Amino acid sequence: MSHPFAKAPPRAHPSVLAAALFAVALPLACNSSTATAADMPMNNMPMKATPTPVYQWTGCYVGLNGGAGAASSSYTTTVDPGTHLLPPDPALVSTDGTGSMSGSNFLGGGQAGCNYQTGTLVYGLEGDFDYFHNTVQFINPFNLLSDGVTPFTITQSLKTEYFATVRPRIGIAADRNLGYITGGVAFTKASYTEAYVDGGAPPGIGIATGSKFLTGWTVGAGWEYALTDHWNFKAEYLFAAFSTTKALGAITDIGGGVNTLHGSADLLMQIVRAGVNYKF
Repeated sequence: MSHPFAKAPPRAHPSVLAAALFAVALPLACNSSTATAADMPMNNMPMKATPTPVYQWTGCYVGLNGGAGAASSSYTTTVDPGTHLLPPDPALVSTDGTGSMSGSNFLGGGQAGCNYQTGTLVYGLEGDFDYFHNTVQFINPFNLLSDGVTPFTITQSLKTEYFATVRPRIGIAADRNLGYITGGVAFTKASYTEAYVDGGAPPGIGIATGSKFLTGWTVGAGWEYALTDHWNFKAEYLFAAFSTTKALGAITDIGGGVNTLHGSADLLMQIVRAGVNYKF
């Protein structure tokens, strides 16, 4: 039997119950959210972009090129004593037949080579062949023999047919850019002609000719840019010097007079060209 004066236990206020439920539910909710985030697949996370690989120049290539070439020649004439020209005319003709001239023309052809890259250094070997039909002509008109009356003219020309080289190269690569220096052996074929005519009585006419395959040296520099993984653009300058071409002939007249005629011509070239290569 209950004590008549016993007090009933106090009833919890609704706001207290709500606070208690919130205190219990909050840690559960946080743990649930944490678990859900941990269970999410990693492929939904943002990824850092993969860096583009640096271009590699190692490999072999073939290509085409075109540009312009300038050639210059220094000519020397020697006339031996004889029966057409009397002293001191051989020496006078020799002096007036000595001089220099230059000429230029377009050229074009192809090249092939291979490169090997280690670090930023690129080593290579290239061979090329260009059609280069060029004429360097020297004319010395309006000269007079020692009598002060008889005119004479000397004309000299040196013609080339092609320009070819075999050259090692060494360069520095900066990703798709390659700057290089180069030097090696150069080849061409030259045809040399020297002509003489005077207004003597009887008139004298002379010609000396010579043709030769020339070997020389070349140095230069260039730049290449890799347009794609296989196609490269190039620009290049070369300087070349060749051995001397000599000619032998005679000055004659209808009276039987004769003087032996000698001529020689050296050859320098400057080449500027651009091209494209396909790298295997």
